[in-house]
Amino acid sequence: MQVAVLTFDGFNELDSFIASGILNRMRGQGWKVQITCPTATVTSMNGVTVMAQQQLEFANQADIVLFGSGIYTRDIAADAAILQRLKLDPQRQIIGAQCSGTLLLAKLGLLQGLPACTDLTTKPWVIEAGVQVLDQPLVANGNVATAGGCLASSYLAAWMIAKTAGVDAAVAAIDYVAPTGEKQQQVDATMRVISRYL
Repeated sequence: MQVAVLTFDGFNELDSFIASGILNRMRGQGWKVQITCPTATVTSMNGVTVMAQQQLEFANQADIVLFGSGIYTRDIAADAAILQRLKLDPQRQIIGAQCSGTLLLAKLGLLQGLPACTDLTTKPWVIEAGVQVLDQPLVANGNVATAGGCLASSYLAAWMIAKTAGVDAAVAAIDYVAPTGEKQQQVDATMRVISRYL
């Protein structure tokens, strides 16, 4: 599985890195998770600069595409030059978005008629884009899922793993990253959220 974690300037480290870390638990099964950016480097909302592992167009061929969020997402959503580089297909790709990344899915026409989740800051912009926003951490319809709240990135990653590699693989990935002494509670909570969408 080729996985593109779309990461833009002003990105939220929790969204891109937590999801990447959990999805990389599947490396032994042949998954390759790569930070995918519109430029050679991007700098986070807190000043962390990372090098792109892949350019933005890699998302068009990836099996799984995850949109992270960030403080400049509204500007990116209005940048036709960036959006035109993305040609995604939910018929053949698993596509997810975290927090303000949901706005990008809306602008790309991937949420037509579908409800979505996002963070509170982005909520009015997603509604303005014509999307119903739900007050819950995750929602999925077919191959498209959205999550709201930074730590909901773990739910999004677990859903992606469960959808493509099975529930046992998702349980193992979450169990690995869960806090010591709370592993079963974390696994149970995650499965409660994602199981209705599998």
